[in-house]
Amino acid sequence: MTKLQLIQAEIETLTSDDFTYLKNWINELDTQQWEKQIEQDSNDGKLDFLIEEALLEKTKNQLQEL
Repeated sequence: MTKLQLIQAEIETLTSDDFTYLKNWINELDTQQWEKQIEQDSNDGKLDFLIEEALLEKTKNQLQEL
């Protein structure tokens, strides 16, 4: 059995409260990793095209209020 299969089997034995806690913890970890990746992409200039697109739309007065 692989490590992942062992983890999956253990998860299936969790109480409802423990499962909810684990699910929330994984969601939080996922959010943190996503935010770290966005920050890295921004620092690397990978998102600059979004700024350029927004500035172009602004010059055309086509920005929408949120």
